[in-house]
Amino acid sequence: MSWEFETDPEFQKQLDWIADFVKNEIEPLEHVIKHPNDMKDPLRNKLIKPLQAEVKKRKLWGCHLGADLGGQGYGQVKLGLMNEILGRAKFAPIIFGAQAPDTGNSEILAHYGTPEQKKKYLEPLLNNDIVSCYSMTEPQGGADPKVFQTRAVLDGNEWVINGEKWFSSNARYAEFLIVMVVTDPEAKPYERMSMILVPTDTPGVNIIRNVGIGAEETGTHAYIRYENVRVPKENLLGERGKAFAVAQTRLGGGRIHHAMRTIGKAQLAFDMMCERVLSRETQGELLANKQMVQEKISDSWTDIQTFRLLVLQTAWKIDRYKDYMKVRKDISAVKAMMPRVLHDVAARALQVHGSLGVSGEMPFSYLITESFHMGLADGPTEVHKVTVARQVLREYNGTNGMFPTAHIPAKRAEALSRYADVIEREVEHV
Repeated sequence: MSWEFETDPEFQKQLDWIADFVKNEIEPLEHVIKHPNDMKDPLRNKLIKPLQAEVKKRKLWGCHLGADLGGQGYGQVKLGLMNEILGRAKFAPIIFGAQAPDTGNSEILAHYGTPEQKKKYLEPLLNNDIVSCYSMTEPQGGADPKVFQTRAVLDGNEWVINGEKWFSSNARYAEFLIVMVVTDPEAKPYERMSMILVPTDTPGVNIIRNVGIGAEETGTHAYIRYENVRVPKENLLGERGKAFAVAQTRLGGGRIHHAMRTIGKAQLAFDMMCERVLSRETQGELLANKQMVQEKISDSWTDIQTFRLLVLQTAWKIDRYKDYMKVRKDISAVKAMMPRVLHDVAARALQVHGSLGVSGEMPFSYLITESFHMGLADGPTEVHKVTVARQVLREYNGTNGMFPTAHIPAKRAEALSRYADVIEREVEHV
């Protein structure tokens, strides 16, 4: 048995090309294009589509997808290593066909969509001719589906949807929404919800406002009111009452990709911090020579490497077991650790940049705000910590004894009893 920490040389060549492509061709885009998902922006299409064509030419487009959907069917380790690089640039995921929430939504459509739905929505989604939205959380219930109130009632051959959804990412630009609704209010808590495909232009889909994150100029997280929205019966995705099973189609692997992109963001902040401390002098010496600054460098490097190894090990387990439930604890641990690492590294980088760091001329305020966003998206950190704890404790047993099983006097007595004959013979020979 051997343990390997090396990337296949041929795939490493691909990663090297991706890194160069992201740095030189993609990173500059965020300074001239407003939003990667605005399909009606002619400048966006003029600059992005040729880069997408180059990615497709190198067979690096939508690599999370199987060959039947135009992808490479990469496992989670390869996808993780790719997304680590893509996380460094805002526009990189969409240029590689790896942008959320479209990746997860495409997997749902591929698994549960009808042939007509796949033709109308999945094919253009995979080609990035359109974008989509996942409409789940609600104003009064956050991410807890057990208290959701948006209902869908079957009326003949149509579902009629009423309710409100909050922070529906990308709804502003989306061609369709995948909406999580209550279809069976009297059923068991985890059997009440269903997923329904809703075209965005359906009458009754009303975007009350688009909300931004922090100081974001263009808000893309919609507050939506569904008012007597009617869609065909066949727009149900998966079985009625099985929304949680459908949701898992999009979450497990997506969280690993998200985590690796977060490493890319943290590494970017770390690179800026290292450059700064080697460039700035104060009190007669470089910042790099200050021990408290060296502590920030050391802690940040250790945090990034520790998190990276956890993410890659989790990706390896997913590839090996082909069962997300067996890796549930690991995925939750990744999700819980992710916002802290980004927050701490970005905060240290901000500090060593001084007043420049808190200004809008550096990205640290955005990264710190983004770390809080990551602590809420796909389930809050607290929920994932609870999952980790519960999964870990299943591997242990309590004791009915008065003292713990590791109680030293009991251990000593047990050892003395076990080796009593040997001890007695040794004493006799003294």
